[in-house]
Amino acid sequence: MTQPADAWQLLKAEIPSNYSRLIARELDLTAGQLPTLLRGTGIEVQQFMNEDSLLTVAQQVRILHNALALGGQPEFGLRLGKRLTPATHGAMGFAASSSPDFFSALRAIHTFLPTQLGVIQLHLKQIEDHLECRLVVQVMLDATLERCLSETLLMALLAFGEFIVGRPLHEAEICFTHPAPEYHAIYSEYMPGQIHFDCDQLTLRLPIALCHEPNASANHENYSLALQQCENMLAQLQNEESSYQLRLKKMMLSRPPGTLSEGEAAASLFMSKRTLARKLKQEHCSFRKIRDDIMSQQAASYVCDGKLSIEAIAALMNYHDSANFRRAFKRWFGHSPEQYRQRVGSPDALPRAPLE
Repeated sequence: MTQPADAWQLLKAEIPSNYSRLIARELDLTAGQLPTLLRGTGIEVQQFMNEDSLLTVAQQVRILHNALALGGQPEFGLRLGKRLTPATHGAMGFAASSSPDFFSALRAIHTFLPTQLGVIQLHLKQIEDHLECRLVVQVMLDATLERCLSETLLMALLAFGEFIVGRPLHEAEICFTHPAPEYHAIYSEYMPGQIHFDCDQLTLRLPIALCHEPNASANHENYSLALQQCENMLAQLQNEESSYQLRLKKMMLSRPPGTLSEGEAAASLFMSKRTLARKLKQEHCSFRKIRDDIMSQQAASYVCDGKLSIEAIAALMNYHDSANFRRAFKRWFGHSPEQYRQRVGSPDALPRAPLE
């Protein structure tokens, strides 16, 4: 299941630290024990506890290695996987859990997984009346870590399926590449369906009919908003070279609009506000410009959609009242939201990007 990743990809800090905080909770660690979990990562406890902090692949692997040593339980991957609910995965999880059906959710995960875990890929392939979901990890791991991560990843996919279908996926076929471990008898306590070991690929196999069962919790508006947020995040990752601008944009897009402060951003990047401002200036940018660019793009998209009132959009954009939102919108575009909405479809349509 392992394929090599680019060296730069392994050095980027892009994995949300909330996964590792779940590891700490599963181990029932106290604050005083966290340094042991973080040993060898170069991360301080205060930085680790910042909800917006990001980890490199090397740091995440080291934390998982330390966790296995601390826990002393070989089935730790299964236990950790049980904690991974759809809400754990940020905007991607929100999009998947709001999807019309499990097939749409899997497509969302396939597309937007790079916004959460860039070194893991999900490949989908329909073979007759079944869908094969193959997971590929693009980093070399030892056998113990690979087994642990495989268990966690498949548990996460099954959690999405159970949430959407509303019951355990007893029809599933679960294929692991590792040999049956000594504790293989307890797999059935964590996973439904048929479980196979020593397979060629790490795969979840599902009947197509099951994948198209309607999601009782589907919400079209939430689904659309989450997809838009994920698409924005993915576009930033795909279209820009790594930079402090890119890191900030990713952080901002993974949180409710306008809620990330400059101080929080600097702390997440392990630097002072002054250092961050200097780094951004070297890239001919500033924190405020990045925030305004993202906020204006999101606001314009909501206004152009036409389905939401200006008051509802102001609330979505985290403005305390619509008057403040209208003032900000006019500063960005030179027109009120209502004028923008009226003219956006006309031949002399207003621009969708902020006015310089």
